[in-house]
Order: sequence, then structure tokens, then C-alpha cells
Amino acid sequence: MKVIELKKDIDLHIHTNLSDGELTPKEIIDRAVSNDVSIVSIADHDTIEAYNDNLFSYAKKKNIQIIRAVEISTKYHGKGVHVLGYNFDINNKKLTDKLYVIRNARHIYLHNVAAKLKKLGYIVDVNSLDKIEAVTKAHIALNIIENKDNNKLLLKTFGYIPDKGEFIETIMNESCPAYVEKETISPMEASSLIKEAGGKVILAHPACYKYEDGLTDKEILNLINDMKADGIESNYIYIDKNNNKINEVNHWNAFAKQYNLITTIGSDFHKADNIHPDIGLVNEDIKLNDNEINSIIDNLLN
Repeated sequence: MKVIELKKDIDLHIHTNLSDGELTPKEIIDRAVSNDVSIVSIADHDTIEAYNDNLFSYAKKKNIQIIRAVEISTKYHGKGVHVLGYNFDINNKKLTDKLYVIRNARHIYLHNVAAKLKKLGYIVDVNSLDKIEAVTKAHIALNIIENKDNNKLLLKTFGYIPDKGEFIETIMNESCPAYVEKETISPMEASSLIKEAGGKVILAHPACYKYEDGLTDKEILNLINDMKADGIESNYIYIDKNNNKINEVNHWNAFAKQYNLITTIGSDFHKADNIHPDIGLVNEDIKLNDNEINSIIDNLLN
């Protein structure tokens, strides 16, 4: 049978400016159209605010199919784990109430971490950051490194102006001087909420846990089993803190097949920077056939 190359027409992990992306939900739709992507999921961190009648009608006008999604921040044995939910009821009160609590926890975290950063000598614009509904470490780090008043301290600490990822890993993460534990939920709780809302549960970017947390395949499998995930985001390009591109798509697809897990595909798009995957992974070497694409969609919608 002839294998048909992926037409770059699907992307199930995209972020907007309602969490830590740069584009508005409508701008995401426009960029999907320009990239010849016809099926998308906006998977903002801990919020489904993007999903409203205006977005659905705009997407329909542009011939874009939307599969509802969210990326929930959780903790598992002290490590950060992201849980993707798909095709759930966006009006499910239990889920929306919990997401509201998680979002508010972000602002409590903002004020606590800002206090530690200020003690270290950094200038943090808490007022502007507080206006971001789903404020993240990325927002805080960017606020600091883009403020020229912090340059002297940054140069003293790093020897250069770091990017936001390096600042987070050096200053804000666990065991770092400005670490603050953020109130969160477990992957098991997140999974239960998604399933109760009628959705499918996917472990986001398993490659991240391998390279960032040192988890083995067996430990990742234990996590998947503990959270009763339906599948994994296997078709994913991992970019490390040095902007090295790591493609383990074949490995994670084989892993999914071995353990009877469904698979998804996502760019994890935040902004166009010519480093990270663009919407639809149009700048990446990922090849799926039509049957695989249809299987992904069917598994999430049925």
C-alpha cells in the first residue's frame, strides 16, 4: 500500500494569548488557514476561555474544524506533568470550577514568586503580569529579561542576557533561589475531571519528562497507568533549553502501539520564532498517512 505523506492539515496542541501564547484565538485560526491546516485544537494552560460562539463561528467561516482541548498543569511525585484533555463538555461545571481555582492559584504564585525575585534584586512588573489571566513562569521570566533595568543583575548572574527558559531553569524552578510551590492537582485528578466531562485524556509530550526530569520509559508508563490516560502525544518535536531539536516520534509511536495507547499530534505552538514547530508542524519532518490521521481524529471524537 502506498504511504501518503502528511498534508500538514492537523495540529492538536496550540496556545493562544489567553495562556502563554502570542496570538489571539482568531489569529490562530488565520495562521492555521495560511499553513493549510484544517483541524486544530487550542490547548491553553488551565483555561478554556478561547472556546466561545465567536470562535466557533469564525472557524466555521474559515473551514477549520475545532476539537476542544485544554492542557492542565499537574504535579506527580514532585515533577510537573501536563495533561491534555480533548472533546469534553466545555460547560461541565466541575471541570470549569477546578480550572478557575487552578488559574487563581497562578496569581497567588505570581505574588509569592515576585516577592522572592525582588529580594534577589530583580524588578518585576507585578501589576501588568496580574492582568494576564493565566499567568505563567514564562510570562514572569520574560517580564524580567525584557526589562533593561535588570540587565546588570542578569549579566552578573549569567554572564549574558538569558532567554526565558534558561532564566526559569536557573532561578525559578525547584531547588532554585526563587522557587515557590504552586497549588496544583495530580494527573489522576485531572484525568478524572476530563473523563467525567466526557473527554479523552492524553499525556502531553512524554519526551519532555525523559529529557527534563530524567524519567525512564517504565516510569512514564507507570504515570500513564496511574492516571488512566487514553493515550500520549507521540507525534511531537521536543526542543531542549539549548534549542536542540529532538525527534523521537518513531520511539513514542512504537511505545503507544506496544501498550495499546491512542496517539495525537501537536506543535505546542506559542509563537513563530523559526526555532519551535509552527502550527501544523509545517516546518518539521513528520510523516503520517491518511489512515493514521483519521485514526487520531476518530479516537478523540468517539
